[in-house]
Amino acid sequence: MSDLLKELYQEIIIDHGNTPRNFGECENFNKSADGHNPLCGDKVHLTLHLDDDDIIKDIKFTGVGCAISIASTSLMTQSLKNNSLDYAMRLFEDFSNLVTGSETSLKMLNEEDSLYALKGVSAFPMRVKCATLSWHAFKAAINDN
Repeated sequence: MSDLLKELYQEIIIDHGNTPRNFGECENFNKSADGHNPLCGDKVHLTLHLDDDDIIKDIKFTGVGCAISIASTSLMTQSLKNNSLDYAMRLFEDFSNLVTGSETSLKMLNEEDSLYALKGVSAFPMRVKCATLSWHAFKAAINDN
């Protein structure tokens, strides 16, 4: 990976960590879940509105955590908003593979995706939980009827 690309990725994480997108609570949500990483104290509360056609019409979060946790959640909400639940679950799998170092099996993500900025997390196993906390909260929200 080029130094320029590493610098860009670092900027994306810092930007989303300092100024998260979709921060707050959805007005009319029908799914929600909380995530907590007791190892580092990261906490996230996720709300979303899933319509009758399984389209994520809105998704927002509140919480506290490290830059990786907040940036990952911010990037996740941007990627999932206005997309289908099927798309979201496939992206969840790809993102998990990316941050755990199984990038050879990526089907959807590539270097052009902003989520790819979190690829470097795979070199720090203790940070994988930070990057995936909101994704697991999302899955919990979907599975909670």
